[in-house]
Amino acid sequence: MIMMLRMTLLAVLFAAPLAAPAAGVPLTRSADVPLPGDPTRLDYASLDPGTRELFIAHLGDNAVIVFDADRDRVLADIPGIGHVHGVLAVPALGRVYASATSTNEIVVIDEKSLKIIARIPGGFYPDGMAYAPRQQKLYVSDEHGKTETVIDTKRNRKIATIQMDSEVGNSRYDPASGHVFVNAQTSDKLIEIDPETDRIVASHALQDCAGPHGLLIDARDRLAFIACQDNDRLLALNMKSMEIAHAFQIGKDPDVLAFDPGFNRLYVAGEAGIVSVFDLSGGMHKAGEGFVGDNAHVVVVDPATRKVYFPLKNVDGMPALRIMKENSLQQ
Repeated sequence: MIMMLRMTLLAVLFAAPLAAPAAGVPLTRSADVPLPGDPTRLDYASLDPGTRELFIAHLGDNAVIVFDADRDRVLADIPGIGHVHGVLAVPALGRVYASATSTNEIVVIDEKSLKIIARIPGGFYPDGMAYAPRQQKLYVSDEHGKTETVIDTKRNRKIATIQMDSEVGNSRYDPASGHVFVNAQTSDKLIEIDPETDRIVASHALQDCAGPHGLLIDARDRLAFIACQDNDRLLALNMKSMEIAHAFQIGKDPDVLAFDPGFNRLYVAGEAGIVSVFDLSGGMHKAGEGFVGDNAHVVVVDPATRKVYFPLKNVDGMPALRIMKENSLQQ
């Protein structure tokens, strides 16, 4: 009861509109909403556009935070997920998958009850995840294990391990090809997997990219965006020719990417707190770049409201969710 009262009071203080533009980026900060737990590292986040729930990995607190995107408030704090890195909502299944690196397993959360319903053995240091809908399989990047773990989501069972011969960055499903793409971050390649056979069907060299980690696929425009963590570059890969269409220097240690298809905006968040914003209308150019917050390395866009979310581990001594909007959308 005391904790809930504390959270309510802090929410009133934090969530008041700030109307504070961020220097260098076309974003205005509208609110900082406090999150539960200690000011420790936050990692991936995933939005279910149907339920309007945003799931945030609180790595340092071994928990997944559930946030109501319509009411800007915390709904739940799900404990018992050791060093949770990746989190992925799969609306078609009504489930959320979280990768627990301290126990090397994938934790399955039911979206209705917000309870853990299964734990599946994974590879060594499971991180990012991708879901192949037709095969109903989950693909998990085992970053340090140099493998991709394949999970049958119908039975919650590990069914295959794909050897990558490289530390593994993020994984993404491409609806256009029906394939899963994975960053091989120590061999600087983009690996292509066929979910029908769980075999690697192609390996694409990424020129001038050191440590590809973050990955996002724009299936509509047939582009893959790759964040090169070790030399601070962003590549736009033409997925028809598999050639580099654009390359940009960006902020230090880029990590997570997010895309607003309605506004044609690409956001790249980095460990140094620098966020790069790209306009993809009629080509691709940098619309702005600047500091958003300490360790603002995760970004999520809500396509319905155009809100841009940045989980931050320490805002005035506690974790918070920084909510921003494009300057042109401010009232």
